[in-house]
Amino acid sequence: MHSSIIKTTIDVRSVTPHERHPLVFESFMQLAPGESMLLISDHDPRSLFYQFRTELGDSFFWDYQEKGPEVWQVQIGKAALCCS
Repeated sequence: MHSSIIKTTIDVRSVTPHERHPLVFESFMQLAPGESMLLISDHDPRSLFYQFRTELGDSFFWDYQEKGPEVWQVQIGKAALCCS
């Protein structure tokens, strides 16, 4: 569990499937480091996790808040900038 400010909630259950990933990525890119969003889906968004991992590496965190069977909630956040 990460302690970050949840800036927005995105419920993709009523969004057409091909628009879901772009919507989530666009919302994620608007987050500041240390902020997060809550994703609500009607299925396990595991493929979205793999897309995040491929495109963003370790610059995000992913914490399941609820794991189905009808609703999945995931807190997705931008990693805070690290001090050098």
